[in-house]
Amino acid sequence: MTPVLRRIQHGFGWVAAGLALGLPAPSAAQVQQDPLAPLTIPVVRPFPQSTPPLRPSFQGSPAGLRDRITALGRSFDGKVGISVVSIGEGWQIDHNAIVLYPQQSCSKLWVAIAALDLVDKGRVRLDDRVTLGRDDLTLFHQPLRDKILGGGHTTSLGSLMFTAITESDNTANDKLMRSIGGPSTVREMIAAKGLGSIRFYDGERALQSKIAGLIWSQNYSIGDAFYKARGALPLSVRKASFDRYVADPYDGASPHAVALALARLKRGDLLSPASTSRLLSTMASTRTGKARVRAALAPGWKWSHKTGTGQVLQGRIGGINDIGILTAPDGTAYAVAIMTVPNRSDGAAQGLMQSVARAVIAAHLSRDGG
Repeated sequence: MTPVLRRIQHGFGWVAAGLALGLPAPSAAQVQQDPLAPLTIPVVRPFPQSTPPLRPSFQGSPAGLRDRITALGRSFDGKVGISVVSIGEGWQIDHNAIVLYPQQSCSKLWVAIAALDLVDKGRVRLDDRVTLGRDDLTLFHQPLRDKILGGGHTTSLGSLMFTAITESDNTANDKLMRSIGGPSTVREMIAAKGLGSIRFYDGERALQSKIAGLIWSQNYSIGDAFYKARGALPLSVRKASFDRYVADPYDGASPHAVALALARLKRGDLLSPASTSRLLSTMASTRTGKARVRAALAPGWKWSHKTGTGQVLQGRIGGINDIGILTAPDGTAYAVAIMTVPNRSDGAAQGLMQSVARAVIAAHLSRDGG
């Protein structure tokens, strides 16, 4: 056992997070608050006795990595939050990471966890069959669309989850969400597991319409109807809606909370061993975000992740993110959450994500003597 693990063996990382921020422990009233309101600190929930709790602080973290992440964050042209958790040693490095950022498709991860949580409870099965029709179509990226328009598409909940995570299919995600009980089920999971400052809205159709200044109509799912309706709005209306969302995102999450949730997932604290293995394997098959963290991987390193990308208005993107588990060839794992709102959609966010990944890899190799 490492010295860091000995120091944290009998403590609760969630309580330490509140104390580090000078905040009191969460009350029952905080747990039951409006699901769209951010929790200031995670709900206290101890880890299984066999695994010491994470310690969300700089204690024990490499000074060089802290300095590098701070420098990268400060030099970024836009809003950025970065959080890195060493799952084995328990430290966490943050840069501007306790405020809320748009999640966009990163929120599909919480739908998957909610579904697998119900599987673990015996309430649903991943091989349960569902049929998708025209009324299930959403907007933007939905590879299932052609199959549905070809006469309907019958598949399993497990297949929907895989497609939602690996291809970021909005229709697959929304159908999975509705099949397990709707957005309230996802929000209840977030609260019950004490994931902290993570919001979940009402699915892709409602979220993307509101960001654009529209109210969802199912005819928006066909052809370019959504784009025409959005384009017909006065620019002032679109800009006000966009700015309101970026300032206080309906699906907002703090990188600090996201990284801790990822670490708990990897450690097996959120789901059964079988469900944990299935979700991490699915995340390892993600096809989106090739120019983000994945582009900076050193030989033998693995990245199990979920990406998120928002709408664009006047060259500005309402969220570009990459969150996941970065694993070294020796099995050492780091939970990483990089969430951005760049001032220009010029690839700077992708470059930042690559730089953060290289910094974590370099720090690992340095401490490991590599």
